[in-house]
Order: sequence, then structure tokens, then C-alpha cells
Amino acid sequence: MENLNYNEIINLLSVLAVAAMVAGFMAGLLGVGGGIVMVPALYYAFTILDFDIATRMHLSVGTSLAIIVPTSIMSAKTHMEHKAVDLAMVKSFGIFILIGVFGGTFLAVNLKTPSLVLFFSFFAFLVGLFFIFLRENFMEKPKKISNIVKKITGVIIGFFSVPLGIGGGSLTVPFMRTFGYDIRKSIGTAAAIGFLIALSGAITMSFSGKIIGNIKDPFSFGYVNLLGFLVFVPVTTIMARIGAKLVYKIDKKLLSKIFGVFLILVSARSFLEYLSIN
Repeated sequence: MENLNYNEIINLLSVLAVAAMVAGFMAGLLGVGGGIVMVPALYYAFTILDFDIATRMHLSVGTSLAIIVPTSIMSAKTHMEHKAVDLAMVKSFGIFILIGVFGGTFLAVNLKTPSLVLFFSFFAFLVGLFFIFLRENFMEKPKKISNIVKKITGVIIGFFSVPLGIGGGSLTVPFMRTFGYDIRKSIGTAAAIGFLIALSGAITMSFSGKIIGNIKDPFSFGYVNLLGFLVFVPVTTIMARIGAKLVYKIDKKLLSKIFGVFLILVSARSFLEYLSIN
């Protein structure tokens, strides 16, 4: 960091701030937790800072999870005010989400940066397709979800969320929509579940990084970079609340498609990054 001049520092902070605004807004509006936007933004910032390539993606994932903690609190709070959080669903997922998070952390810390980048690229592509083609094409009459399905789904969502650095909304929302839940209740419930994933994931990633002890970059506690956290948190927290309020005022079909295209572009850029570092 000592080698950065004033203009480069301003540019870095500007990139982080803009990315934080978009991520926070999307977290509240679309129930995607913001991680799908924050991870590539953090990775780009850490690349500018010339952070160690061996742990650059791990730091991006861990820092994203830490940032999602306050973002998901604000988003869930707003959705609860509109009675759009299925607390029974959140409770039924609880312990199984944590089991998945522990497994996902083990996977994340044992994957090398190129593999994590490729994993993220593939996931961003799938989520992009979902937002473009499938987001609104679900039944609107809720069906009963068996306990075994909830348990298995909770483990799966927790497991995949950690190495992706997401709050699980990109997985929880499609799951609930498949069973006929209203889009707003799906988003609100995903925000609450995202808090469980983000908090436990950030803790396990930070302490895993400390235990492994391969972090050489400044302002980092394990796989959580404190500088990225401090820049993102205030902006994403505010924007998440704004995005959550707009859920009840606008038609999101066009926005969903635009966001889907954006994710396809993110996926393509991440894949090119994978090719360049592999």
C-alpha cells in the first residue's frame, strides 16, 4: 500500500464506494445478498493493491461475507416491518445452514485462487440466466415443504454460499419461489437467512485464515480484509435499506433482466481472469 499515490488511493476508494452502492441496493431490492457484486469488486480492488494472488480470492470471499452481516440485518429489518419474513422457514434452516457453512469453509480454504475464480464465474453465469429467463416464472400458491427437504436445502445453501462469498439469496429465493412463495416474502426470508450464513461464514473464514497463517496482506484478519470491510459497510447498509423499500413500489421484471445481463458480463470477466492466472 505504501507504493500507492494519492490519485490511486482515491481511485481505489471510489471503485469500492460505487461497488458498495450497487451491492447494497441489489441486496435489498433483489434478495441476492450483494455478494455476487461485492466479490468481483473486492477482487479488482485487491488486484490494484497487488495483494498476494494465492489468497486474493479467499480474501474477497471472506470480506464479502463480513460485509453482508450488517447489510442483511438492515435488509431483513425492513422486510420484517412489511411482514415479509417467514420466521418459521428461517428457524427450520438454522442448524443445517451452519453445518453447510462449516463444510463450505473447508472447501473454500482448500481451493486455490484460480479454482475459486472459476467456481464464482460459473455460478454468476447460472444466476444471470435465472434473473433473465426464470425469475418471475413460478407458481404463486405456496406448497408445503417437507422437513427433510428443508434440512437438505439448508446444508446445500450454506455449503455453496461460503466459497462464493454470498449470503445465499441467489439460492434461497429460487428455492422458495419454486414452492410458490410470494417474491417479496422470498426476498425478505432470504435476507434473514443471509444473516446466518454471512455471520457464521465470516467467522469461520477469518479464523481459518489465522490458523493457516498464509495471509501476507495488510489490514487483514484471516481471510477478512478490514479496509474493504470499513469502506463497504456504511454504504451497503444504507443502500440495502433503500433497495428493500423500493421492492414494494416498483415492477422489478425489467430490472431483473438488466441485472441478469450484468451477471453474465461479470461471469465472462471472471472467466477471463481465470484463464490469465491459471
